[in-house]
Amino acid sequence: MIALADLSTFLDTYLACDTFSDYAPNGVQIEGRDSVSCIVSGVTASQALIERAVSERADAVLVHHGYFWKGEDPRLIGMKRRRVELLLRHGINLLAYHLPLDVHAEVGNNAQFGRHLGFSGEAVDRQGLIWAGTLQEPAAPAQFADHIARALGRAPLHVGPEDASIRRVMWCTGAAQKYLADAARLGADAFISGEMSEQTTHEARELGVHYFAAGHHATERYGIAALGAMMAQHFALRHVFVDIDNPA
Repeated sequence: MIALADLSTFLDTYLACDTFSDYAPNGVQIEGRDSVSCIVSGVTASQALIERAVSERADAVLVHHGYFWKGEDPRLIGMKRRRVELLLRHGINLLAYHLPLDVHAEVGNNAQFGRHLGFSGEAVDRQGLIWAGTLQEPAAPAQFADHIARALGRAPLHVGPEDASIRRVMWCTGAAQKYLADAARLGADAFISGEMSEQTTHEARELGVHYFAAGHHATERYGIAALGAMMAQHFALRHVFVDIDNPA
């Protein structure tokens, strides 16, 4: 068991939260009980994840996508009220880490996603959001798509040049299709992210880069699970990672 204040301080420091200007507050977003012995982690603080935390008798929920996003309606009504009320009624803390978790070199979403796909990579941009690795042997687009599908359990959506092979791979998990041009400038043959926009198809074709939309949720499962596992080992806590099904 560890005091919430000590756990929060450790995570804020470990993830260097004070170095980020983010779209939502990082760290403790909803305060529950003072000490933590069981953590439930997941990608998003949905009602289903909170209900699982209640059934696990968790003291804290640890997520990548929490609450209080910039531009979001601040009122606690409807869906948001029900989520917050359930957390408060059971004294469960909510801790959320967004950009700090994306870029962390060990437990970060990009680091863990690359390892899960078998890539040895590193960040190649100033923000630390675009990661790159090189395949041992060039791969055909269909072969590479099959590799992603086997690793993630879902087939990616692929757009780009018809027959160019893939050797230099770059990736950024989540909704990072806006970085496709940056990846092309950095020498990518292929760029993997979670989502795609209408213009992504044209950009991929015109830039000559294969783009694979592998799912926002699917690409961001591994960082939060790794962070929870690290905390459990470091502080001798019970940890349960819950993968709420999400096709997006």
